[in-house]
Amino acid sequence: MSTVWFFEDVNLFNMLCPHKFKAYKKGHSFSEYRKKDYIYFEEDASNKIFLIEKGKVKIGYYNEDGEEVVKAILAKGELFGEKAILGESKRDEFAQSLDNTTSICPIGVDTMYDLMRDNQPFSFKVYKFIGLKFKKLERRLQLLLFKDSKTRLIEFLAELCADSGYNCPETGDTVICHHYTQSDIASLIGTSRPTLNILLNELKEENYLEFHRKEIRILKKVA
Repeated sequence: MSTVWFFEDVNLFNMLCPHKFKAYKKGHSFSEYRKKDYIYFEEDASNKIFLIEKGKVKIGYYNEDGEEVVKAILAKGELFGEKAILGESKRDEFAQSLDNTTSICPIGVDTMYDLMRDNQPFSFKVYKFIGLKFKKLERRLQLLLFKDSKTRLIEFLAELCADSGYNCPETGDTVICHHYTQSDIASLIGTSRPTLNILLNELKEENYLEFHRKEIRILKKVA
């Protein structure tokens, strides 16, 4: 499996011409991680960015009370550690594998600068991606601080609808196919798994949604 293939397969990088990678291809090996392995820790040197070839990765930090705060859970095709290209010298978060077969493509900051310098449309797309990611994170942290658990769940589902939902022509429902476990969602909205299960069942009883392991269906409201 080549780095060229991986970049071509990820939407973020589909504007980058494959021949731009010929000078770097040999230096781009994939790193394998098992569940609970750390990819980096807080205070580690920030000199690489990372692309997920397969598996899932949790991004988070520990607050002053030593409690874990989950910022994001990422899957195939997503990028993390991107603050390295914005001048960050040390990590202010950790990255941890959530699967036993997580595969990561690390890219040195200098290599990324070369790729961005040589391809302006690619550079703009990377910065746009980073900006949107920061906005999404800021909104999620505001929800954690100021909203109750049920509102946080509904807002999270609305975000999933916007990112990956599609309309079912037969029913008018919005269908979300996702990679999150209930534990993942509970971590992202700052609640426990039992509480999340109660909230999901409440919303089901209210005819707001139906949920299965990898699919959530937001039901069409009937006037």
